[in-house]
Amino acid sequence: MQPEPLYMQQALDLAARAVGLSEPNPRVGCVIVSADGRQVLGAGHTQRAGEAHAEVMALRDAAARGLSVEGATAWVTLEPCSHHGRTGPCCDALIAARIGKVVAAVADPNPQVAGQGLARLRAAGIEVATGPLARESRELNIGFFSRMVRGTPWLRMKVAASLDGKTALENGVSQWITSEAARADGHAWRARAGAVLTGIGTVLEDDPRLDVRHEDTPRQPFVVIVDSRLETPPSARILMDGRPTLVYAATPDGARQAALERRGATVIQLPGPGGKVDLAAMLRDLGQRGVNELHVEAGHKLNGSLLREGLVDELLVYLAPKLVGLGQGMANVGPLTELAQATALDFLSCERVGPDLRLLARVRGRDPF
Repeated sequence: MQPEPLYMQQALDLAARAVGLSEPNPRVGCVIVSADGRQVLGAGHTQRAGEAHAEVMALRDAAARGLSVEGATAWVTLEPCSHHGRTGPCCDALIAARIGKVVAAVADPNPQVAGQGLARLRAAGIEVATGPLARESRELNIGFFSRMVRGTPWLRMKVAASLDGKTALENGVSQWITSEAARADGHAWRARAGAVLTGIGTVLEDDPRLDVRHEDTPRQPFVVIVDSRLETPPSARILMDGRPTLVYAATPDGARQAALERRGATVIQLPGPGGKVDLAAMLRDLGQRGVNELHVEAGHKLNGSLLREGLVDELLVYLAPKLVGLGQGMANVGPLTELAQATALDFLSCERVGPDLRLLARVRGRDPF
C-alpha cells in the first residue's frame, strides 16, 4: 500500500502529460484508487480542448479494465469542474460513478467553478478534501491561474546571452550565442506556451520561424507580433506555415493590413502612447483569446518595454560561457538613477544545459496565485 500523497504525485505526473495538449484548459491528472488504498483502478489526464477531462479519462480507464469505482477515492490535481462547456461537468461524472471520496490538490480559480464542484460533490454525500501538492499543481497551471485571476497570460521572457549579458554583438550578429542543446531546450519551453510573441525588430533582423521543431508537440503555439506600423513583410517566414498569427499595431495602414491578412494574419489595432502598441491592453486581449502562457522571444527594445511596464512574470535565461564585451543587452530598461529602481528577481532554478546555464527567475512579487 502506497503512502497517500504518492497517489497525488502520480496524478500530477499524469497532468504534466497534458502540457502542450489541453490549452486553453488546465493541465489536470486523476488517479482513482480503491477504498482500501491498495489498487489503482483508473488513471488519466486532460485531453485536447473539447475532449474528455482527466476525471472522465480515469473513469473510462477503470471501465476498460472491468473495475468498479464505487466507494473509491479520486485523486485529482484540480477541483472537478461543475459547469457545462464543451464537455459536461466532471463532478457529475464522479457522482454518477458513485465515487466515495475526492481529494483535489487545489480549488479551480475559474469563476464558473471556484468551489462549486467541491460543493456539489459534498451535497451528493461524497467526502471531499483539498491541499496535497497544491503549490505544485498551481505551478504546473500557472498560466491558467494567471488568466483566471488576472485576465492575462503568464508572461515568460526567454533570453539567450553571453555570460556578460549580451544578446548580440555591437553589429547586431546574434546567431548563435548559446549551444544547440540550449536551443533545443528552448523549443520545449515554446511548446508549453499558448502563444509565442516577438517584435517587428526581430522579424526584420532575423526573419525567425519561432515554431517548435526540436520537440514533439501535438500542436504549435500561435504567433504574436508587436508591429506598431505594420512593417511585417508578407513574405516573412513566421507567416509561412499557416499558424494562427496575431499582429498588434498602433498605426492604421489599409494596404499593409490587407497584405498581411491575405497571408492569414489577424491585425488588431491597439494604439498606446507615443505611437506604440498598448502592451497591457494586448495582454488582456490575449487572455480573452484563451492564452495561458505567453512565451516572449524578442529584442532588447521590446523586452525593455515589457519590463518597464511591469508586464513580465518570469525570465528564462540561457547563459553561454562566453564574454562578448560591447554589444546589445538583454533589455533596454534604463537609464536608472539608483539601484532601488532595478527589477528585483527571485531565482527559481539554475541548471546546466549542454555547455550553457539555464536560469529561471521570477519577478519578485509575481506569486503563483
